[in-house]
Amino acid sequence: MEIIKASLDNLEQIVPLFDAYRVFYKKDSDLDTARSFLEERFLKNETVVFLALENGNPIGFTQLYTTFSSVSLQPFFVLNDLFVSPDSRKKGVGEALLNAAKTHCERLNYKGLALETAVDNPAQKLYERMDWKKDEDYLHYFWSNL
Repeated sequence: MEIIKASLDNLEQIVPLFDAYRVFYKKDSDLDTARSFLEERFLKNETVVFLALENGNPIGFTQLYTTFSSVSLQPFFVLNDLFVSPDSRKKGVGEALLNAAKTHCERLNYKGLALETAVDNPAQKLYERMDWKKDEDYLHYFWSNL
């Protein structure tokens, strides 16, 4: 397995994984919209994507977005997406992608990585095993315009 920092050149490898990730979260499959969304993120330099490849075939990805903490006055990443193809799970792919994200964060001297996940997502066990800490001090709210 190889983990690479993806670029626009890898768009067609990422799109099916990104679409499958969205379907996992109960969205309709839409490869064209997924492609457009990712392409815009790359063109605007708004994303960092790590892609897991096995024998050159894409098997997983994670996507990071930069944000900032006003309190600590530091940038940090939101690990917004993590997906591993069902037939590649339980083989260390998710852990390798998370480690690539951690290393990238350390290289840039960012404060850290934040993520949120569904309460029933089994990946929580992986996060906790890798020393991610569940935030017990803050409540998270979201206002929707839709």
